[in-house]
Amino acid sequence: MSCECKDHIHGSDSGSDRGAEFSLFQSIAVEQTRALNEKISGSVRSVFKPWDKRLEKETFMESNDDDPELILYIPFNGVVKLRSIIVIGGEDGTSPSKLRIFTNREDIDFSNASDIAPIQEFDLHEDPTGQVEYTPRVAKFTNISSLTFHIPTNFGADFTKIYYIGLKGEFHAQKREAVIAIYESKPQLSDHKSSADQFVSRSIQ
Repeated sequence: MSCECKDHIHGSDSGSDRGAEFSLFQSIAVEQTRALNEKISGSVRSVFKPWDKRLEKETFMESNDDDPELILYIPFNGVVKLRSIIVIGGEDGTSPSKLRIFTNREDIDFSNASDIAPIQEFDLHEDPTGQVEYTPRVAKFTNISSLTFHIPTNFGADFTKIYYIGLKGEFHAQKREAVIAIYESKPQLSDHKSSADQFVSRSIQ
C-alpha cells in the first residue's frame, strides 16, 4: 500500500484547537476551484469549509453516475506548505479510496492523469468524522500555488461522494513591492533591476 502508517495519523481531538490547524481553507481561491466529472457544476466549492462544519451533510460534491473518477483543481491565494490532509467521503461505498496528488499544474485531466506520476499517492480510509490525517512528504509540498487531486476509485459504489476536504499547513501571502522610478541624467541599464515578488509568511496553527 502506498499509504503506510507513517503517512497518516489517527487523531482523537476534534476540538477548536484542531479546527484552527485546518483553517488553510481560508487561503484557497474557492471561486477558482474546479472539478472534472462532478455531477453538479461548481459543487466542488462546497467541500472546502470550516472545521466545525465538516460533519454537515447538506453540502457535498458527487461524481456523475456510473463513473466514480474525479479530478479537483485547488488554487491558493498565495503559496503554501502542505502538512496534512483530511477527506470525509460519503456513505455506502461512495467515499474515495485513493488519492493521487499533483502540485502546481493546471493541465491534469482524464487524458493524462493516469499516465503522469503523482507527487504522492495515498490509499484512503472510510473516515466519516475526519479522524484520519494523511501526511505528505513536506519537502515535496512547499511553495505550492495549486494542488490537483486525482481520485480514481472509491469503495465500490457507482459514484463518488465527498463532504469535506481539510488542509493543514502554512500560508505565504504574495505582496508585490511598489516600483519606484529613479531619473538620471545618463541612465545606465545595468544600474536598474526589476522589482520582485515579496512574501509575507504566517503559520496556520
